[in-house]
Amino acid sequence: MSTAAPVTNRYEFVLYFDVTNGNPNGDPDAGNLPRLDPETNKGLVSDVALKRKVRNYIADVQGDKAGFEIYVSEGATLNVQNKRAWAAIVPEAKKDEELKKLPKDVEKARALTQWMCANFWDIRTFGAVMTTGVNAGQVRGPVQFTFAHSVEPVVPLEISITRMAATTEADAEKKGGRTMGRKHIVPYGLYRVHGFVSAPLASHPVKGTGFSEDDLELLWSALSNMFETDRSAARGEMATRKLVVFKHASALGNARAQDLFDRVKTYRTYQGSSYQVDHASSHNPAMDNWPPARYWNDYRIEIDSTNLPDGVEIIER
Repeated sequence: MSTAAPVTNRYEFVLYFDVTNGNPNGDPDAGNLPRLDPETNKGLVSDVALKRKVRNYIADVQGDKAGFEIYVSEGATLNVQNKRAWAAIVPEAKKDEELKKLPKDVEKARALTQWMCANFWDIRTFGAVMTTGVNAGQVRGPVQFTFAHSVEPVVPLEISITRMAATTEADAEKKGGRTMGRKHIVPYGLYRVHGFVSAPLASHPVKGTGFSEDDLELLWSALSNMFETDRSAARGEMATRKLVVFKHASALGNARAQDLFDRVKTYRTYQGSSYQVDHASSHNPAMDNWPPARYWNDYRIEIDSTNLPDGVEIIER
């Protein structure tokens, strides 16, 4: 378990990742089509999907190391995890009815939630509502992501696929039993997501989760490497391309987050010309005859580091 102190600086970050011939985040309500903003046709990846990849990476790297378990993991039963906190803090509580409400003793109630934060990395990072029948409290996490948006519109493709093997003997008698299927991909998309790290939600003596400097380093590592341990045929090639971190000298921050995000600009390039494609209100007609982007090298990222507000540092990872 980490013994590092909770973070005391505010952070914002901009993360770029791309996908080639894959589906970065299918929509189950739309036949698993890649998610899209219907007004702009820009691709979307939900914050929940990104947190899932971060959780999976931490589980792969930390294994069963104490203090780094993952609360929301595949096959986990949340109430079983919550009962572990009760067994550690309030072992005298035996009946299910007793577990439905937090103890009246404020210190014991707080200790239940703190036990969960101390043992589960994703709780002290992203927070959790732990009131699902066995009540271990709830906590707001210091780390949050926005939805990721592709910097340019994407064109989802539906690819027909076949399977040579039959499912049943009856199927095998029907023209060899071949089965048709569909696969949805984005030929290429560069996505941008914004994130936030709140020092007060990490270090507050009562409400803080204890998210530490060690946890923060794990987060940066996860954002840089989460796709390396998440390969699948459905997701094609996905890779983190750039991580830009804004570190504040104080807990509450030294500048507005959006002003800092605006300093990171994405340019589409072609044969010596370039145009900014994020924060653009409309399509640039000068790009009409340009071929579609298919590689990371079709873009350029610029970071405006001039006249930075006092107390703000830019870290490129």
